[in-house]
Amino acid sequence: MSTVVAVRKGSNASIAADTLTTFGDIRLASHYEMAHDKIHRFGDSYMGMVGSAAHHIVLEDIMGGDTPPRFGSRLEIFETVLALHPTLKEKYFLNPKDEDDDPYESSRMDALIVNRRGVFAVYSMREVFEYSRFWAIGSGAEFALGAMHALYDRLDEADTIARAGVEAGAEFNNATSLPMTRYTVRLD
Repeated sequence: MSTVVAVRKGSNASIAADTLTTFGDIRLASHYEMAHDKIHRFGDSYMGMVGSAAHHIVLEDIMGGDTPPRFGSRLEIFETVLALHPTLKEKYFLNPKDEDDDPYESSRMDALIVNRRGVFAVYSMREVFEYSRFWAIGSGAEFALGAMHALYDRLDEADTIARAGVEAGAEFNNATSLPMTRYTVRLD
């Protein structure tokens, strides 16, 4: 899977992700893949995703047009991903089946979003959260959360805390590997 983190501190917010792609037991390191960045820019927002590698090109195709998606608030993000779900199923053949007892169809992807308005997460059933400090998703999330928790009150820069989160994921999770990519935005 991956490790993607987002941190809000002071007047900045940062997002960072590892660059390893895995297919079962096969590891595709960043130096073998031209499009290894798991973070995509849509308008003034950066989105880092985990889940199937196919999600990356699908979302680039859907959201890469002239009109960027609306990610200005929890509700705008929810409305954007809600409108996106039928397109994922009809045009891109998303298989929304996850568990039999799920209350909603799954989009089968999780994402962190960073923009000038804050740090947000979208989960597979279109749950949207806004974070006041930091968060992580992916298979290395537990390690990243621990590292960022330990450092958040000790460090001043969102970027430095985010970097430490991905480094912890890469150190202890077998589906996460360096190098990483990082982006920082100034908050409103």
